[in-house]
Amino acid sequence: MKEHILIVEDQFVEADYLRLLLEKAGYIITGIARSVPQAQKMIKEQRPDFVLLDIFLKGKQTGIDLAKMLAADNIPFVYLSANSNEEILTCAKQTQPYGFLVKPFREKDLLVALEIARYRHAHSTEARYHKEMELRKVLRAIPDDTGAWSQKMLTIATALQSYMPFDFITMQFDHLQMLGFLRIGFNEYQIIGMEELAVISGKKIDELMTLQLQHPVTETAVIYDDTAFQHICKQPCLKKLFAATFRLKTHLEMPMQMIDRKPFSLGLYSRRADVYATEHIELLERMQFALMQAIEKISVADKSQGDIYAADNVNILEGFEGIVGKSHLLLSVFDHISQVAPSDTSVLILGESGTGKEKIANSIHELSPRKGQPFIKLNCAALPAGLIESDLFGHEKGSFTGALERKIGKFERADGGTIFLDEVGEMPLELQVKLLRVLQEKEIERVGGTDTLRVDVRVIAATNKNLEKEVAEGRFRLDLYYRLNVFPIILPPLRDRREDIPLLAYHFMNHYSHKAGKKICGISESVLKKMMAYNWPGNVRELEHLVERSVLLTKGTVIENILLPTIEVKQGTAGQEEKTMKTIVENERDYIISVLKKSNGRIWGPGAAAEVLNINPSTLKSKMKKLGIKKEYIE
Repeated sequence: MKEHILIVEDQFVEADYLRLLLEKAGYIITGIARSVPQAQKMIKEQRPDFVLLDIFLKGKQTGIDLAKMLAADNIPFVYLSANSNEEILTCAKQTQPYGFLVKPFREKDLLVALEIARYRHAHSTEARYHKEMELRKVLRAIPDDTGAWSQKMLTIATALQSYMPFDFITMQFDHLQMLGFLRIGFNEYQIIGMEELAVISGKKIDELMTLQLQHPVTETAVIYDDTAFQHICKQPCLKKLFAATFRLKTHLEMPMQMIDRKPFSLGLYSRRADVYATEHIELLERMQFALMQAIEKISVADKSQGDIYAADNVNILEGFEGIVGKSHLLLSVFDHISQVAPSDTSVLILGESGTGKEKIANSIHELSPRKGQPFIKLNCAALPAGLIESDLFGHEKGSFTGALERKIGKFERADGGTIFLDEVGEMPLELQVKLLRVLQEKEIERVGGTDTLRVDVRVIAATNKNLEKEVAEGRFRLDLYYRLNVFPIILPPLRDRREDIPLLAYHFMNHYSHKAGKKICGISESVLKKMMAYNWPGNVRELEHLVERSVLLTKGTVIENILLPTIEVKQGTAGQEEKTMKTIVENERDYIISVLKKSNGRIWGPGAAAEVLNINPSTLKSKMKKLGIKKEYIE
């Protein structure tokens, strides 16, 4: 059965042309609306399966205004526009459309756009259903787990992490008891109760209790974006203390009621701006009963003390080998990988050169059910245009000059596995059409061949180009962009995750010193300061090459010098701001020092630092050595 489609277009001739094309293809047209109010009325009378939506309409409201309403009602829509400039594409992208057609378009373009929209909507609906079912299953199982109360509550928090990102989460019970978890690694969380918060902030428990009573109370779910969060943090309260202590920018507050009618509030905080949306609130509302049921079943009598708990706490995370860092931006990338890896969804990895797009693609494959099957890579920018088609799809003997024998292409070799198309933005337009066919029909033809071959391949593409700009300037097909862009993963440049620079530097130092047979064990403070101030236009790749060079040039056991291009060193206010901002590692170091001071420098024994931190004394000594905490720092 074909879908019901509403056309929202204020030009009569164009709207009627669309109607004729769609009816010819078997679609049912529910109506033609000339304005947003008229479209709203028609949707109320008969809900369509899809909406074809012009951006510029009669009246004050635009198609983008209607798109926001359609997104809230989960009605898929495809934009129509005679203008495809970058500004329009950017505004349209923010409403998360299922397609974008640039006028004038062919009948085939329209039908392909609807096919892509159907695919994307089916995927998003199915993914959301499976996501919620999986979350309910996890929540049901948590109360039966072994472990302390705080660890079970942490398991609830980590279960939510996969569906709504946070750097800090709080659970407020009956306005009196607060439990928080600070994310310090991919599967690492620091438990923040009142005692821990007192140590970190330097405030007394009774001061914190007073701030807790001044906590702004809300009866309905609310999202505080960057500006709104700054506003509520002007008044003394725990939220203000959280924001200042953990460098938080946005907040989602979700008040609930326990099954015994006692109040409960869930607070999600992020270091990124504009993270939370209505869909997060809607998910929490649908999960509310399962969430409250899980919390109710966890016996508060089992509550135990504990400060640092790591789920699967290992230095190298399985599936993420070679990706180093604990910044909140990188952790967000890990979350996206974990979400998309188990499915067969196409992934588009976006980021500057040197940010590690190939390693991300490799992680997606290694964490997918296709692990163990072929993982085939192709750099679209490294081959002449005339050879890419042969490399992708293969060729028959004699199909062109120099084809002396049959060649099996990358897609055929990747059958059952994954193909990684690096620098896909460099692919010639004529080949983009053939790639789109493979994605839609899962079939290929060798160059010079007549047989159609079925292939089962997951496609991961990557580019350092702005594909919206490439589309607007006619160098990249719009339909292919929307087909690849089902699940985009944006990699942050190294300058935006500076707290990872020391970790990366030591990682590369260990690797290349071992490779060179040298015993280099450290990097001087002055070199690390230079690294933190540098802008890293070449990102992680540039850092790796410079550390490798430094290892080879170093004569002692410590890297005392690194040759950085001086033209890229940050100057002025922005650079000063970066120096004053503490990294996660620095915060952990300061926290351990404060606990040691409170314990009079004692590591072992009752009330000593190791007991307060709830870690093994030998582990604490190793952390102190790694973080450079010496006795004079705590005296």
